[in-house]
Amino acid sequence: MTLCKGTMGKYILIILCVCCYASKTHGQSKKPNILFIYTDDQAYWTLGASGNNQAFTPHLDLLAKQSAFFENAYVTTPVCSPSRVSLMTGQYASEYGILDFIPQPGHRLYDPKKPQGLDPNSITFPEVLSLAGYKTGLIGKWHLGDWTEPGADQHFHPTNQGYEYFMGITGGGESPIDPNLEENGVIRKMKGLTVDILTDRALQFLENNKENPFLLSVHYRSPHAKWLPVADEDWAPYGDQDMKVPHPNYPDLDIVKVKTKMKEYMASSSGVDRNVGKLLRQLEDLGLSVNTIVIFTSDHGYNMGHNGIEHKGNGYWITKQDHPATENLAANSRPNLYDQSLHVPVIIRWPGVIEPGLRVKETFTNMDWYPTVLEMAGANIPENKVLRGRSIVPILKGQKLKNWDNDLYTEYSMINYSNALMRSYRTAEWKLVKDFKDPTRDELYHLAKDPDERINLIEQNSIEVNRVITDLTDKIYKKMEEIGDPLLGSIQRP
Repeated sequence: MTLCKGTMGKYILIILCVCCYASKTHGQSKKPNILFIYTDDQAYWTLGASGNNQAFTPHLDLLAKQSAFFENAYVTTPVCSPSRVSLMTGQYASEYGILDFIPQPGHRLYDPKKPQGLDPNSITFPEVLSLAGYKTGLIGKWHLGDWTEPGADQHFHPTNQGYEYFMGITGGGESPIDPNLEENGVIRKMKGLTVDILTDRALQFLENNKENPFLLSVHYRSPHAKWLPVADEDWAPYGDQDMKVPHPNYPDLDIVKVKTKMKEYMASSSGVDRNVGKLLRQLEDLGLSVNTIVIFTSDHGYNMGHNGIEHKGNGYWITKQDHPATENLAANSRPNLYDQSLHVPVIIRWPGVIEPGLRVKETFTNMDWYPTVLEMAGANIPENKVLRGRSIVPILKGQKLKNWDNDLYTEYSMINYSNALMRSYRTAEWKLVKDFKDPTRDELYHLAKDPDERINLIEQNSIEVNRVITDLTDKIYKKMEEIGDPLLGSIQRP
């Protein structure tokens, strides 16, 4: 592991924790391997296991039957970089100052004078596992800081955040074919489909580390746009299908465009499924399946015609007529915290521990991965490490927890392309979205009656609605205060 200046203190803290861990685990059976498969822009509804009968995902559907399948898993910010911060740190992205996706060199928003990335002094869960004896590797997309420009800060490299081995994408975007990837410290163009190339390197990592406990993170760039080309076998299930439109009666919806994009998006998702199948077969062939925890999830959800938009938290209208720009929003921009942008698939296979076919209904967030993975590995949380998530291991073991909080708080300060300062609080019955940049964009949905968030009740002047708005607004402010949200300094609380 490469150690950058100013990071030694955090490693001393982790090492003290690991020493305690080692003394407790001495003489116990071998630690479980962890294969963490993480896709990009893949919505909950892209799997057959989620109820989509048009999805061709046989490997993931089978994996779901062998595993725990989560019905209510969400991310706390529905765009790439902030969501990945929460995965790595167990905290809200605003706590690390990463509010929107991080532009890469060559992007029109990239500013070499203001490098952005995950603070190297942060303690990630791969760092804890690395120092606990795990061989750690990241193959694919990092998107938490760039290090490739001349004079760029090398501490944003993933090998300074707990991964001993890295091969993959240096920025946030890359072509689905013939990509430019880093391998052995060198960036070069490689031939083939990106999803297949990443899988080939993952198969090599499994072969090379089969004798040691490992954490292998496979971060695919699929099904992020652009989606084509895909392998012929990934396109075949959709070539003749008339794709279903999720919200066909939405005013002015461009149904032809939705169907066309849906087909391409689903084919890209099937490419992920095919490659997950390769990884699972490799575990079987190497005799690693029994002692390997397999995790499958995504960095956030996705809309494809839902409520008239496409994309994620930084969504766009997919209607026939354009939506003109406003003071804060670019043309056709639709910033949002819809559930479709936040809801992600989560599958966890843990042989001998999780009862196959378990359906987890409790609310789970991407901040919960940190404590969950460490507990699964038997590693201690570093002393004084701030965590906003909680381990779901007891539920995975079949325990019924009466005090599990199923409320969800989310945030998105959109600063790229458009400006929106959104915070949301969601209960089982209601969801309030506040945009502190433009209060006319506030939203209230009665989820118990309107789970698809189609009827905004914010202007309905009733006793019940006013009570709910007051209650959820108070919960939003309390959460902002709890995490030290920097937005608090620029707004006036009523």
